[in-house]
Amino acid sequence: MSLILDGIAHSVDGVTYLEALDLELAPGSFNVLLGRTLAGKTTLLRIMAGLETPTRGQVLMHGENVTRKSVRKRNVSMVYQQFINYPGLTVFDNIASPLKLARVPRDEIRRRVHETASMLHIEHLLKRYPAELSGGQQQRTAMGRALVKDADLVLFDEPLVNLDYKLREEFREELRELFKARNCIAVYATTEPNEALALGGHTAVLHAGRLLQYGPTAEVYHRPRDVLTAEMFSEPPINVLPAMVSDAEVSFDHRVSFPLQHELAKLAPGQYQFGVRASHITLRRQAEDDMELEVTVDIAEISGSETFLHVHNDHFHLVLHLTGVHEFVVDQRIKVYLPSHKMFAFDRDGAAVHIPARPGVH
Repeated sequence: MSLILDGIAHSVDGVTYLEALDLELAPGSFNVLLGRTLAGKTTLLRIMAGLETPTRGQVLMHGENVTRKSVRKRNVSMVYQQFINYPGLTVFDNIASPLKLARVPRDEIRRRVHETASMLHIEHLLKRYPAELSGGQQQRTAMGRALVKDADLVLFDEPLVNLDYKLREEFREELRELFKARNCIAVYATTEPNEALALGGHTAVLHAGRLLQYGPTAEVYHRPRDVLTAEMFSEPPINVLPAMVSDAEVSFDHRVSFPLQHELAKLAPGQYQFGVRASHITLRRQAEDDMELEVTVDIAEISGSETFLHVHNDHFHLVLHLTGVHEFVVDQRIKVYLPSHKMFAFDRDGAAVHIPARPGVH
């Protein structure tokens, strides 16, 4: 089954939630909708499901126009942020509920429930009630109810946001493996770039109701077509520095500059925006073309085994994503190094004009 969104737009009381959007999802594909809050992800999921009708455009499933077909008449499942389970039913009956509504034979229900529970590692919990489960077990139960239908389209609206970090890591790994064996389209909405990277598949980057880019996840991450996509698909957001390119060099503040080298030498003179990922800026020179900057420390955020270092100079702010614990004093003067060979270049309108040949890892 393929899913085609053709010119989908949606507005309510004059407020636009989605602009004209075209998207085609291939049979058996795993797709991520990546975007910040209010990007339009949930609205798009609800239109895919048949819970809402778009203001304009059409939804095609199996080549059939289902734009005005209700969710009850579509073979669709949806998993939400909240653990939505029936408190008075056992885990078995929660998972079996859509099959019972569809009047599936009893033996078939039992087989499919046990098969689904086994995939989700909750077969030993089938006789328990939701109140007896942990948060992760409740979400597995909710997922089981969505998966047991063997739906053509399975939609996930930030399903792991209420789980702790360890559980989220486990679920991501399991989801990737789970859908390798299923011949359906999966669509997973998230606000987190790192989650999109962990899930793989294909990613659609959304912003303010617009589709910025869609393609294989690694390709969209390493080759963003514009500065906004690069910002959306970085955590923390990619550092963007205004710059002037001359015949021989790039200047960031009329004092700090570096010579045009390698592919950057092909840039025509003019104004640009240069992007550098937080994880690519270092505290020590790593290569000959690294550009040295003297900056002032604003704050060092230590998160587990990582440090997010916020610094500034007279012209711009930077964020560094450092491995390990690094302690700095506010207003401390330090030097940081920007690798010119890992820099993205965007024109004044934000369109990509140079993508690093070896962007490295995130």
